[in-house]
Amino acid sequence: MKHVIVGTSGHIDHGKTALIKALTGFEGDTLEEEKKRGITINLSFSNLASESKNIAFIDVPGHEKLVKNMIAGAFGFDAALLVVDANEGIMPQTKEHLHILNLLHVGSLVVALTKCDLADIETIQTREKEIKEYVEKLPYLNIKATVPVTIFDQNSINNLKKTLFSLEPKERKNDKLFRYYVDRSFSLAGAGAIVTGTILDGQLSVGDKIFAPEYEREFTVRNLQVHDLDTALATTSQRVAINLQGNSKELLEKGALLSKKGFLRGFECVDAWIETIEGQSLKHNSNVILYVGTKQCEAKILGLESEEDIKNGFVKLQFNKKLFLTYDEPFIISKSGRIAGGGRILIPIDDPIKKRVKLELLHYLKDRDFKNAFRLLVFMHKRGFGIISSNQRFRLNHDEAIAIARTLEDVFLDEKALVVYPLFSKDELQKSILAIYAKNKYALLSPNSLALKTKWASHALIEDVLQSLCEKGVLSLDNGVYKNASVELGNIEEHVQTQIFAILKDGGLSPDAPYNIYDDLDIDRKMGDDALKNLTKSKKVVRLAHNLFIEATALTRVLVLMREIIKNEGYVDVQSLKKHLELSRKYLIAYLDYLDAFDDIVKEGDKRKLR
Repeated sequence: MKHVIVGTSGHIDHGKTALIKALTGFEGDTLEEEKKRGITINLSFSNLASESKNIAFIDVPGHEKLVKNMIAGAFGFDAALLVVDANEGIMPQTKEHLHILNLLHVGSLVVALTKCDLADIETIQTREKEIKEYVEKLPYLNIKATVPVTIFDQNSINNLKKTLFSLEPKERKNDKLFRYYVDRSFSLAGAGAIVTGTILDGQLSVGDKIFAPEYEREFTVRNLQVHDLDTALATTSQRVAINLQGNSKELLEKGALLSKKGFLRGFECVDAWIETIEGQSLKHNSNVILYVGTKQCEAKILGLESEEDIKNGFVKLQFNKKLFLTYDEPFIISKSGRIAGGGRILIPIDDPIKKRVKLELLHYLKDRDFKNAFRLLVFMHKRGFGIISSNQRFRLNHDEAIAIARTLEDVFLDEKALVVYPLFSKDELQKSILAIYAKNKYALLSPNSLALKTKWASHALIEDVLQSLCEKGVLSLDNGVYKNASVELGNIEEHVQTQIFAILKDGGLSPDAPYNIYDDLDIDRKMGDDALKNLTKSKKVVRLAHNLFIEATALTRVLVLMREIIKNEGYVDVQSLKKHLELSRKYLIAYLDYLDAFDDIVKEGDKRKLR
């Protein structure tokens, strides 16, 4: 079944709620305050279903003081049902709602001319013309149909139903990243925390883990409901109630974002395209209210192209808290309680970028020119541009991001690590590798060991550079490691064992940790571990603890000393051993623990004695 979310909008008292009741039988104004005041305060939800399609209605408030609630509902619309009183025509809130729908790129619009039983044909035709001319000025809206209707004529209601069922879901790019803004939150006895909202992207199943990044809390989906019916799976454009299992002592507030853990990062400033409405302008460095999803927060707006008043252009938005936004996410802004404009998020990740370069990048992103945007970002990130964040940064899944990266010239693409490097990063890496061999001609390195030294370089990039040096005759691959091609080492395994043994012997009673030895020798860690195993097997070296090896004759000297202390003082412990050996507790405890392995030694508390 197809699911279409239709938002009803329009001026107060133009009959939205009554029309929805006539269409669905649903009484929208259920709150006492709503009934008392005769207006819709909160979002109301109902649906109209056929065999193949479900129309979910979001009835939003028309009163000018409640426009923020209208905005909260509009983000999930596939289409809008604009309700206009045939006698009154376009009114101030009609215009404001239309501008909001346009800024949010809602697209399809069905106009319901209500109360047509009280208007003549000429008036209805005049209204149709007025509305058409007004909407034609708004580039992101188009009227699918205009339907005269009265709640007292079932035929007109049926005509409107037929028109609504002809609507199709908006084409939404499915990047498989679940995103959902909470518009209501409450708890039920025996069920726990319940939230409602619209799935903007991706899908959700019972049993899934979802994450509230602003709260740093993870939940399990206990149950899902779509229009009061339990379901195992909910998808994009569905209104869904989610029963959350987890720490729910505090209810998630309206505006909370739910997604999957690890995909979205929060930032206190982003870059965006903004456009104002009805000739308004915004001052550089002024404070506004930003609405995104069902969230609202304070923001400061800074012009990026100039410090003149802004009608449209690229801006930086600064917030008083971290927001977890994505590329192309729509927003609305208000100033002094009046809707001033809106726009799209273009750079949701706060990178340190020079203004000249940033403006070039913003132009590419506004035009959805991802190839040039990638190219610019790759050469900005000299040590690799990670496309692992492509979902948030571009609303592209990893396969799509890789496909674009493949079209770039003068780059190295590591598809497994999801990193794109400019080619000059290979030169930098080659210089650092050659410096290691220049300092230590006996170095024996692998991609794994080099990755520990050059954390910015991926395994594939290192492998590529090492292979290139082999092709040039600078290095050679021997027994899984890369060595200086001009140095003859004989048996590499024996060479490594000899070097490690010499260092351990020089270390005496306070030998260095293996990984430090490997780094000093510039050898691969696996090769070093294998060498230590062979030295231990041959009993030249003894393993005292996980990361502590000692040359065997040095250990014998310590064992003899500890037994002499026991003989003279009756026991040995950390304090008495420290009087004879100026070593750290790490070594002293390791030697005492090793002494416990002998049958004639008994441990009493921290003391070791002879049986």
